[in-house]
Amino acid sequence: MDLGLKDQSGRAALGLLAGATMISFSAVFVKVAQVGPSTAGFYRLLFGGLVLAALTVRERHWFGPALLWTAAAAGALFALDLFLWHRCIHAVGPGLATILSSFQVFFMTGAAVAWLKERPAPRFYLSIPLSILGLVLLVGLDWPRLETGYQQGVILGLLTALTYACLLLFLRRLYGRWPGVSPMWIMAQVSLVAAFLMGLETGFSGVSLAIPDPVSLAALVGYGLFSQVIGWVLISRSLPRVEASRAGLILLLQPTLAFVWDMLFFARPTGLRDLIGAGLALGAIYLGTTTRRT
Repeated sequence: MDLGLKDQSGRAALGLLAGATMISFSAVFVKVAQVGPSTAGFYRLLFGGLVLAALTVRERHWFGPALLWTAAAAGALFALDLFLWHRCIHAVGPGLATILSSFQVFFMTGAAVAWLKERPAPRFYLSIPLSILGLVLLVGLDWPRLETGYQQGVILGLLTALTYACLLLFLRRLYGRWPGVSPMWIMAQVSLVAAFLMGLETGFSGVSLAIPDPVSLAALVGYGLFSQVIGWVLISRSLPRVEASRAGLILLLQPTLAFVWDMLFFARPTGLRDLIGAGLALGAIYLGTTTRRT
């Protein structure tokens, strides 16, 4: 029996590993696709939402107004999150943008403390100064000399973390309030609402939704399929079956690999100080992710 449980845990860990690796390419897809930030978000959400809806087409669905309104609110947050994050990617690069978005763990824990009256373990309070120190080493020491666009990108990344935390709280509410509804079906609704809003934004701003070349098309399809569907499904199904500390370590692969891809694919200039800063930030994210709350 114990062996069976260990096998299940091992398979779940592999699923989590595969999901985190797939999602680590998200910012790379955005950078490779020769389209604007909102256009990339629109196609990720559209392709991903349609595939998720197709995968759940045989399931019994519920379209209650409360569910639809809550899904619509989550969709608006999702659209805002990608609107901010994609601009951050173009400003500061895939690696730093992904690390900044992963700071959502601190906003999530802050919300848990403020509204749910949870008490984080003492090591969470260690993670906060570590994250600040890591961020200072990555960008803070050079802040006065950085271009205005790069500075704005860092701010957009932190705002992305905040909106991502709000999105996760909404999704938790959705999954908890309607436990009988397939999470994939809920995510399909959220994605398609967000795609609709992204499409409206491109229309109002005069941005084209045209895909200019086959490489961009492949990047956008990969973005929707691997980031929005396969990676998310693998993580959501594997996460409950992996212990918290191990899961946090595995999920840390996402921002870590994104930083590596940025150096390999886009020749991100990285010195020793950058590596130390990234290491401190990632360590802080790990501590925040695996903190047990009471």
